Amino acid sequence: MVIRTFGIVMFGAALMGGFVLPSNAQTPPVEAPETPLSVIDWLGTQNTTAPGRIKPLARPTPNEPAVAKSGTAPSVTVTPLGEGSPREIGLVPTAVTGLPADIWAGSDADRLIAKIDALPDLHLPAAQSLFYTVLLAEAQAPRGGVASGDALALARAQKLMRLGALDPALSLIEQAGVATSSGHFDLWMQISLLNGTEDRACATLANAPHLTRDYGTRIFCAARAGKWDNAALTFGSAQALGLMSQEKLDLMDRFLNPDAFEGEPHLPSPRVMDPLSFRLFETIGEPMPTRNLPRAYAVADLRDIAGWKSQLEAAERLTRAGALPENRLLGLYTDRKPAASGGIWDRVAAFRRFETALSTGSTEAVSKTVPAVWAAMQGAELEVTFAALFGAELSAIELTGRPAEIAFEVALLSPTYEAAAVQATQKTLLTSIAMGDTPTDKPQNAMETAVFDAFTDASPRADLVATAQQKRLGESILILLYLLHDGANGDANALRDALATLRALGLEDTARRAALQTLLLVR
Repeated sequence: MVIRTFGIVMFGAALMGGFVLPSNAQTPPVEAPETPLSVIDWLGTQNTTAPGRIKPLARPTPNEPAVAKSGTAPSVTVTPLGEGSPREIGLVPTAVTGLPADIWAGSDADRLIAKIDALPDLHLPAAQSLFYTVLLAEAQAPRGGVASGDALALARAQKLMRLGALDPALSLIEQAGVATSSGHFDLWMQISLLNGTEDRACATLANAPHLTRDYGTRIFCAARAGKWDNAALTFGSAQALGLMSQEKLDLMDRFLNPDAFEGEPHLPSPRVMDPLSFRLFETIGEPMPTRNLPRAYAVADLRDIAGWKSQLEAAERLTRAGALPENRLLGLYTDRKPAASGGIWDRVAAFRRFETALSTGSTEAVSKTVPAVWAAMQGAELEVTFAALFGAELSAIELTGRPAEIAFEVALLSPTYEAAAVQATQKTLLTSIAMGDTPTDKPQNAMETAVFDAFTDASPRADLVATAQQKRLGESILILLYLLHDGANGDANALRDALATLRALGLEDTARRAALQTLLLVR
């Protein structure tokens, strides 16, 4: 079976429901909210104030000493130092994620870190969304206390960086504490270099040089601060003592002494790229293309100094991984008219024609443009992103024939999938799954059978349910993500077990979306 990757809205679609562990039965269907809120959507709304809302006046404080209300001695609570409330690290509170704060509490930190690090790229947008939610959720430390919590936070931020979600990764490592260890600081510096915010990290290092053992970072920050003598001295020491690789020394030499190498041929690309080298190549006027570099480097191409094509390619790459909001891609697609034809330009042109047709409200215009844009989105593996942008609006137009079929598929892949299923004239396996009903249609292949069984009589994985009951829900979810990955690659048994267990754990929305995406997108 051939598997394709698909576009995913930034941290996916609607968040999962609350965590429930039924004793014997599956969790009943949970109605999806009218306007589902993703993790990153939620993060972006926290600094805004509702229009027209007037804050109440603060009550004046009397300018007089407090007066005791009784003559009895107050009760005093004694807590040994270091035994306060458990620290919760994460960007999104439990009220938003629906996950309890103790999802890691009963797990072993080393096991969690290994599972997070080894988890491959997830092909189902619903699985990707769940993974981001777990990585960003506010949660207590696993067994081992503060040290284990710090190590897990570092692993979470590292994974976010590798996925290309640099802003959340930066916020998470800053919350965890950039001075917690040299590993925390080095990761902060790497993300900052890719984000272009390294001045803050260098300022911190100037006040606490012990935070890193990386001589390249020390030299770079000294030079950025204008302390050229310190930078040259540190560079000479690193060169004499062999503390840096020769290719890094050559690169750093050109950074510190650009005039000495004027007219010299460009340096060869490093065997292994790192954020500091990437930034140094850019600084000496030899920027590296990001297409063949890890995903995190693509963020650099989103800047205005990059060409439009580079911005488009980077945005599509990051959107497919769920690391960029769909509206950012929409803005780039509609920024200007394509300057050429073929490849990505044809995709942009088809997108712009469809958006123009949709804005006119003309049924005929939409019917003519939707097949071409849908084919283009399928070719770019951005179906779910397109559905999030236009699913609800497209389903409101009366279409017929193939355009109507496309509009229905788009609606089922959108956050409003349940409303689309309710309006359907025929009940099928897809509509039953979307509404959370028990399907009745006979499945036609192994994947349909797996979905059918998961929503009828398949039992959840008892070991994963038991693990979740032991304050190890996060660990259970990580294992389920492995199962969803295998299921999307053709393992029907893994898909059935994953969907049935997700439902048993109260993650109904994730189960439905994963099932719909499997049936509609996996070929």
